[in-house]
Amino acid sequence: MNATPPSPIATGLAGRCPRCGEGHLFSGFLTLADTCESCGLDYSFADSGDGPAVLIMFPVGTIVVLLWLLTDALFGFPFIVHILLWFPTTIILSIALLRPFKGVMINLQYKAGARPGGGPGEMEG
Repeated sequence: MNATPPSPIATGLAGRCPRCGEGHLFSGFLTLADTCESCGLDYSFADSGDGPAVLIMFPVGTIVVLLWLLTDALFGFPFIVHILLWFPTTIILSIALLRPFKGVMINLQYKAGARPGGGPGEMEG
């Protein structure tokens, strides 16, 4: 194990354990592993929810709309060509960015000391 904790951004983008930076964070494409196979960290604290998807919508939407407008101004493509270009681009960019964003969010949760929440009405005091 390293003396200094690994960067949550670097380990998140790589899909690695937030504590040791070695073990895998995911057991599937977006399925979180139960524990780190390297240091044994229990990932039950992690709940990224819809955060990564929301954070991806803004840059992907901006990129696709700007490219759509730019290519329309420069080349004047028909509408169907734009659909054929930008629909797959939107899907590909979204899928490509989802796993790294989820990894970063989970690693930042670990660094912030996130723990599983209680049920409704449960308050610590």
